[in-house]
Amino acid sequence: QVRLVESGGGLVQAGGSLRLSCAASGRTFSSYAMGWFRQAAGKEREFVSAISWSDGGTYYADSVKGRFTISRDNAKDTIYLQMNSLKPEDTAVYYCAARRSFALTDVLGLYNYWGQGTQVTVSS
Repeated sequence: QVRLVESGGGLVQAGGSLRLSCAASGRTFSSYAMGWFRQAAGKEREFVSAISWSDGGTYYADSVKGRFTISRDNAKDTIYLQMNSLKPEDTAVYYCAARRSFALTDVLGLYNYWGQGTQVTVSS
């Protein structure tokens, strides 16, 4: 079975950086798309970024473009989210997701597997 385990969350001051990791196991992910979503308290889960495991193509939400970078390490079956210039509004639980398709999407319902999430808190 597919397992996604996030790590790297924590407390950081505004303007700081964090790097999230998502270790994937249980499948060969070469034909998958991977995504990061986040959910702030009292709000709906929203798309952050996605990456194609096969060719490394990427896709970002406008709110994080230029500040966040998604990447992958095929040898480790791990994806990363480098978050720079963090703002208090980036505070949320960040979730890793996997989709059984090459196509990148920001649609939450099209992802098949989810991790348990990691908390990111940005203080002002």
